[in-house]
Amino acid sequence: MIRMFFFAACAAFLAMALPGCGQAEQKTKIGISIPAADHGWTGGVVYWANQAKKSIEAANPGYEVIVSTARDAAEQVDKVENLLVQGIKALVILPHEPGPLTAVCEQAKAQNVKLVVVDRGLTRDVADVTVSGDNPGFGRAGAQAIAQAINGKGNIVIMEGIPCVVNSDRVNAFKAEIAKYPEIKILDDQAANWDTEKGMRLMENFLQKYPKIDAVWTGDDDVLLGALKAYEESKRTDVRAFVGGAGAKQIVKMILDGHNLVRFDVTYPPKMIEVGAQQALAILKGGKPQAKQIVPAEIIDRKNAKDFYYPDSVF
Repeated sequence: MIRMFFFAACAAFLAMALPGCGQAEQKTKIGISIPAADHGWTGGVVYWANQAKKSIEAANPGYEVIVSTARDAAEQVDKVENLLVQGIKALVILPHEPGPLTAVCEQAKAQNVKLVVVDRGLTRDVADVTVSGDNPGFGRAGAQAIAQAINGKGNIVIMEGIPCVVNSDRVNAFKAEIAKYPEIKILDDQAANWDTEKGMRLMENFLQKYPKIDAVWTGDDDVLLGALKAYEESKRTDVRAFVGGAGAKQIVKMILDGHNLVRFDVTYPPKMIEVGAQQALAILKGGKPQAKQIVPAEIIDRKNAKDFYYPDSVF
């Protein structure tokens, strides 16, 4: 009996002295909350979020990255709350909508969770770091690409996105840049809501309404595909260039292959979610990244397209 008691006491002592023995090491968790892949660009965001998970976990064995996707703002709120229950120490979030996600981000901050907000800001500035695309720069670059494609002269149409600050920043900057070219005339400007089908229908309307169009700024690669399809089906030959935006794999491949109508694109990289994840890691390791970070917009053309082509990407 004494011997059994001795061994039991030793076992209890070892369990207290070596609490990690026989248990998995507790890892520092980073949560990434993003919209589900409901169109091309968000598909790219999902891809790069998972790339961030792979690269961070491979280089940092003590860290775990949890990628969470949501179909809408309400589901995203629920899933962020679930990430908090799982004990994340940092949250990287690309909000579906700023309003509904602000409160849960404030909840995360109240729990001392480091917060990195990507692309779309919140209604109140509570983030440790924000990473966003250069939306005015995106519009300016689109205008420069259009002007270059038609040698600074011709009739153009504009396909806007969903009415929001991002869209306004892009379109206003585009128009301001185009104003520098007095021989370029904007025939029309309507919303295609960053949607392929709407882009196709809007292009059909433009083709019926205007006998001569020299270039189309869709401001979005999904919209470009719809507009291009409508144009090709019309059998017209007047349009000289389509310029979209975001650097989608399919569009970059067209540029690489020498497509006669798609010679330029403008970056708005979904890879910014990976940038955000790396910033969260840096904060957790004691670093102090710059609070506001802008990912610049760049013009993609035949010369540099290979640098923006990711064959394994879904976007």
